[in-house]
Amino acid sequence: MALSPDQPLISADDHMDIHAMPADTWEARLPAALRERGPRVEETDDGPWWFVDGQKLAPSGRKPKGLIETRQHGFRPGAPDTRLADMDEDGVHAQVIYGPTSTQLRVADPELRAHVAYAYNDWAAEFQKAAPERLVLLPDIPADDIELAKKELLRCAKLGHKGVIVSDTIGRGEPVFEDSWNSFWDAAADVNLPVHVHLSGGAHSLRMRPRSWRSPAFVAIVPMQLDETLSGMLFSGILEQRPTLKFVMGEAGLGWIPYVLERCDHELHKYGPLIDDHKLSMLPSEIFARQVFTSYEDEGIGVELIPRIGVDNVMWASDYPHGDSTWPHSRKAVGESPLGQHGDEILRKVTCETAARVYDIPLP
Repeated sequence: MALSPDQPLISADDHMDIHAMPADTWEARLPAALRERGPRVEETDDGPWWFVDGQKLAPSGRKPKGLIETRQHGFRPGAPDTRLADMDEDGVHAQVIYGPTSTQLRVADPELRAHVAYAYNDWAAEFQKAAPERLVLLPDIPADDIELAKKELLRCAKLGHKGVIVSDTIGRGEPVFEDSWNSFWDAAADVNLPVHVHLSGGAHSLRMRPRSWRSPAFVAIVPMQLDETLSGMLFSGILEQRPTLKFVMGEAGLGWIPYVLERCDHELHKYGPLIDDHKLSMLPSEIFARQVFTSYEDEGIGVELIPRIGVDNVMWASDYPHGDSTWPHSRKAVGESPLGQHGDEILRKVTCETAARVYDIPLP
């Protein structure tokens, strides 16, 4: 069905990729002692490239060869005016934007990694001031030191950010659902900032390799690598004990979630009486319904299962500016998707109302 012209779209998972970032982003913001090691653009025989700590990372102003590419955005996503123009062309009212520090900038040194994130978070706060009701850039929380993670979360709240990202695969010791993280989760609940994880890895045997069968094989299963994080967050009591805390899984997809929730409920019935540390007073599926959100892109079976997942827990995304994004035909893609079979009320929740509620975005 065709979308109504007055139906707003909020994309709950778009990206700020490294290739689109202004070349001076980190050199202008890192401490002087780290500027030579931090992300910087250098000229090469293959044009300008980003380097981090002496390692060649990614092209600047263009995407790497060998990946899915149907268009060239260049620097457009990295400037507010051109990004907003692309959103207008796509008929998208607002975007929730995941940055490169947790998905592309795999910095090995913990100190450098932390300062790279701090600098990006400052830049992101400045970027979204151009249109604070339309641009939600999520800051990245370095997770090597939990007290520093808490401190940065509180700083990001003061900067006006509407959520934070914690990597579940990069540079940390204990997983985010362990007791050592309790003070962080207390702080997130106190300042009412949604905490996000995003698909980025976790596979044990498949490795991404462009122009190889390994690429589609890895991408096919990577959303499901968030299953451990989800199960841990549900069973640990972190969410149950903080009922206002919002937990968001970016680009996690939909189809695998009903199965995992069913398993969680089933195993609580089986093992619940034997638990000595934290005993849930609610079903995992009930905690999910109250506090967990997931975003998806093009999906068939998962969209059919939205009533099983929770009509108030699912958020649509365009994945701009990636090559497999629905941009610049997102309105057409949503209208032709199976989402319409659930009716106008659910369509509106999934495409704008839930994201507006999670991120406090005014709807037109």
